[in-house]
Amino acid sequence: MKLIKFLVAAIIAVFAVGSLAGCSTSEARAASEFAAVIDVRTGDEWNSGHLAGALHIGIADADFTEQLGQLDPSADYYVYCRSGNRAGQAIDQMRDLGFTGELVNGGSVANAAKALGLAVVTD
Repeated sequence: MKLIKFLVAAIIAVFAVGSLAGCSTSEARAASEFAAVIDVRTGDEWNSGHLAGALHIGIADADFTEQLGQLDPSADYYVYCRSGNRAGQAIDQMRDLGFTGELVNGGSVANAAKALGLAVVTD
C-alpha cells in the first residue's frame, strides 16, 4: 500500500512540475521584440525587484483591465510574475479583451531576466 501511495505521489509530482515548466519560455529572446515587458505581480513584489524597463500592471489591481486598455492589442507582449501562474492568468484576460499579438508567459522574474537578458532592478 505504501508503494502505491508513493507511486501515485510521484506521478502527481511529475505532472505538476511538467505543467509549471510549460508556463514559461526558456528560449532566449530580445526584449526589443516586444512592445512591452509586463510584470503582473503585486506592488510589494515589484518593489523587491523587477526587470529593467518593465511595465508594472498588477493583475490584482482594481484597474488592471483599464491599464491593459491603454496597450495596443495587436502588439506582442512578454508577461511575467513570480512563477508563471499569474502571467498565464493575465494572458488569458488579455486574449479575452481581444489581444491578438504574441503573448509570451515568461514565468518567474529570474526566468524572464535570463530569457530576455535584462537586469533585475529595484529603482
